[in-house]
Amino acid sequence: MGVLNVTPDSFSDGGQFDQIESAMKQVDSMVVAQADWIDVGGESTRPGAPTVHVDEEISRVIPIIQAIKAKYPNQKISIDTSKPEVMEAAIMSGASMINDVNALQAEDAIEVAVKHDVMVCLMHKQGTPQDMQDHPDYDDVVQQVLDFFDQRVEACLSYGMDAERIILDPGIGFGKNLEHNLELLRNTSTFKQMGLPVMIGVSRKSLFQDLLNRPVEQRLAGSLAVAEFTYLQGADYFRVHDVAETMDTLAVCHALIGSSE
Repeated sequence: MGVLNVTPDSFSDGGQFDQIESAMKQVDSMVVAQADWIDVGGESTRPGAPTVHVDEEISRVIPIIQAIKAKYPNQKISIDTSKPEVMEAAIMSGASMINDVNALQAEDAIEVAVKHDVMVCLMHKQGTPQDMQDHPDYDDVVQQVLDFFDQRVEACLSYGMDAERIILDPGIGFGKNLEHNLELLRNTSTFKQMGLPVMIGVSRKSLFQDLLNRPVEQRLAGSLAVAEFTYLQGADYFRVHDVAETMDTLAVCHALIGSSE
């Protein structure tokens, strides 16, 4: 899953792709690299990010979704949002997955997903983007994330969602400190035991600042190491900025383990 932030303030690429021309150049490169999904986001969820009004978010994401579908009709698109109105508008424009850092907890969010029968990615976070990194605290981070997933999956199923539509994302960096993040990554296989696909999103995140003292533009090696480590534990989806490099890493892992899938 290639990241396309059409925002002025995302932590890694804010302002780089908030115009159609620059965004489509990035899309072109991700399509060439054979990204399965392009994840379009119009509101930054980095720590401390301000909220964006629904109309502003729609005005950011819909033109690029329409442009992608016009040029690449078969390209799969996910919408990175927590707002049901944005979900609805994006799906009507061609998105077929909702990638929600709020795990469809907003009123009417599950209903939108069920009505349109789209894929959903349910992510765990503690707190809000405005305060989630102030004092993240867990007694047992893995068990608490598992419990959260149990609750959210049950909520989705109770509305009639097909379990095959659901992906789980432990939410690396969303209300977690470095040790929380590492413990979750070490337990990728534990989340797989829920019987649902798992998404890992660590690309260029601040844990590499904590681990390696690397600025954003020097975090590719760390991101690839995590992709390899979690792939070998069974992770199914990888949300990344560097699609070509990640695809190469996973292809080599795939060959080395002799997978027949």
